[in-house]
Amino acid sequence: MTLNNTVRGIIDMTTPQHRSTCLRIAAATFGALVLTTVGAAAAIAADSAGDDSDVDVNVSISELTEPGVLAMSVAGTTTTLTESDSGDPLVREFSGQLPTVTVTDTRTADDIPDGAAWYVLGTAGDFVGSAGQQPIGAGHLGWVPRLIDGGDSGLVSEGPEVATVVDDHAAPDNVGLIDQELLANTWSSGDVAAEGSWTVTADLFLRTEKSVAAGDYSSTLTLSLFE
Repeated sequence: MTLNNTVRGIIDMTTPQHRSTCLRIAAATFGALVLTTVGAAAAIAADSAGDDSDVDVNVSISELTEPGVLAMSVAGTTTTLTESDSGDPLVREFSGQLPTVTVTDTRTADDIPDGAAWYVLGTAGDFVGSAGQQPIGAGHLGWVPRLIDGGDSGLVSEGPEVATVVDDHAAPDNVGLIDQELLANTWSSGDVAAEGSWTVTADLFLRTEKSVAAGDYSSTLTLSLFE
């Protein structure tokens, strides 16, 4: 016998008296459910006792105070050297301008350690030929730093001229920009911090022997800020 047949058999075998009793039980159960539901609804709809009370929630958020920083920026990422008169028939010279370098300090004097000093250094790589020419060593590149805005204190200075390896008259300082040459500095970071910013540039010059191979060359000049 399947499940459906069993169900039908139970219904057929129920007497009218039994059916009446079942209906009364079902009705009583339904009535109990209705009463329970109505009672729950009445509880929900009940009036609150007394007046409502409000609580104001307040918060005070202070402005974030970021610590000041010492930083450097450069106005450009490239410069081009063009040929100029070297004044020496045995030397070729190519000159240009370093993009403006800005040092900023947003720290307070209290944030700066006693005796702190900042300085900007420059180091150049060899000039590499675009067509496989013999490289021109970084010692052939020199500069003359020029302070644009050193502040009112007079405590920020430009670095000295750096001569190239072909400038025999400048020996023994004719080394070129091969190893962290000074562009600008101060010996007292705390005393100048209130000025906020300073700018400096440099006249660049590449000096080579007259026999240098023709063609395009490129080098990278790295500027670094230290304190």
